[in-house]
Amino acid sequence: MTLVALESLKLGFDPNYGIDKYFLSKAEGKKKILELESLDYQIDLLSHFSDKEQELFLIYTLKDLNIMEQELDKLTQAWTTGDTKGMESILTRSVSEDKRLSPIFEKLIYERNRKMVSKIEDLLRTKETYFVIVGAGHLVGNRGIIEVLKGKGYFVEQL
Repeated sequence: MTLVALESLKLGFDPNYGIDKYFLSKAEGKKKILELESLDYQIDLLSHFSDKEQELFLIYTLKDLNIMEQELDKLTQAWTTGDTKGMESILTRSVSEDKRLSPIFEKLIYERNRKMVSKIEDLLRTKETYFVIVGAGHLVGNRGIIEVLKGKGYFVEQL
């Protein structure tokens, strides 16, 4: 993850301008902030990878680093235009090319999607209004948060 962060910085992407930071700064002191997943959960997830999974995660990361510069521009364009199919294609490219990486993607994306959907459902059962922010990679594809919620009967609309 550090390698990806360093490469992103090298390419001019500043984490201080991320959408999560933007909305957190807007809400701070004015809105109650709840987490769909804690930092502890994310650290626990990564720290419980087996040796083989750690090796695969490193392979996955290094493969993505090799093409990160060209793919980030495409991903940014797809995100800006709402091209969810394009985003999914870019985000799943490494797994499509190397099926050994599927267990890593399963844990990093799909398992987390299921847990986040469960928490979103808990929020939807209340009378409150919530503004939910997740990484774009969790929203796309037939196992993304949007499709999982639709599959459970919720009306979800892309704006």
